[in-house]
Amino acid sequence: MRGRTIKLSAARRLVGDLMRFSIGVPRVTVQRQMNLAPLQEARITQPSKPSWTVLFLKGYALLSQETPDLRRAYVKFPRPQLYEYPESVASIAHEREYDGERIVLLSSIKAPERRPIAEIEALIQAVRSRPVLEIKEFRRALKFARAPAPLRWLLMWLGLNIGRQRARRFGTFQLSVYSGLGAESLNPLSPLTTIFNYGPISADGSVTVRIHYDHRVMDGANVARALERFEKILNGEVASEVRNIASQGARARDPSSPGAAA
Repeated sequence: MRGRTIKLSAARRLVGDLMRFSIGVPRVTVQRQMNLAPLQEARITQPSKPSWTVLFLKGYALLSQETPDLRRAYVKFPRPQLYEYPESVASIAHEREYDGERIVLLSSIKAPERRPIAEIEALIQAVRSRPVLEIKEFRRALKFARAPAPLRWLLMWLGLNIGRQRARRFGTFQLSVYSGLGAESLNPLSPLTTIFNYGPISADGSVTVRIHYDHRVMDGANVARALERFEKILNGEVASEVRNIASQGARARDPSSPGAAA
């Protein structure tokens, strides 16, 4: 059957390169059914509800802060070893429209555990709404994808296997979700130590959350315990911050309340 050839775009080459290095990672998945009713209730109190992506991202960063395994990477230069980072760098996948094609591009947020939820929301909203070529990370990635393949592969190998460079170039963990489309990925690939995702969130706050991890860096029991702690962080520290945002907003809108701006 005669068909037609379609030239690989820069974005498709970029995805192909990431898969080239992801496929060799011995990745294992651990999932937990969570009940996030307390967080859901706190979120409902917000006039402008923070996205679930932001809440999960903040929670996972806080989890990584107290779980060193999640801030480690398996690197091969100058010899196979683990490299631990003092803080997290989140890598977030975004679907954008560019040159008539829906493409996936990655943005990063350094130390999300130290950033307020509102700031994380603003950063993510900016990369989702501004023109693709106005985002430095997107523009650089598309330019890089146009380089000759052997050069791209060499630079990516070095970036992933030199400990000091890896977090800055690629991040320490990745978040990629389709729950807004009513679907969830069962086997996502990433060259990073962990990639996590979650499914659709039901009315009672129940949701399936998965951590897909590099077995060279950690073991399943540690990940299972991390998921249990993750649920507590989301319903605890993250929900508390969301409630504080709501109460601060209420005070700001009521001039008679203590602490309201004059």
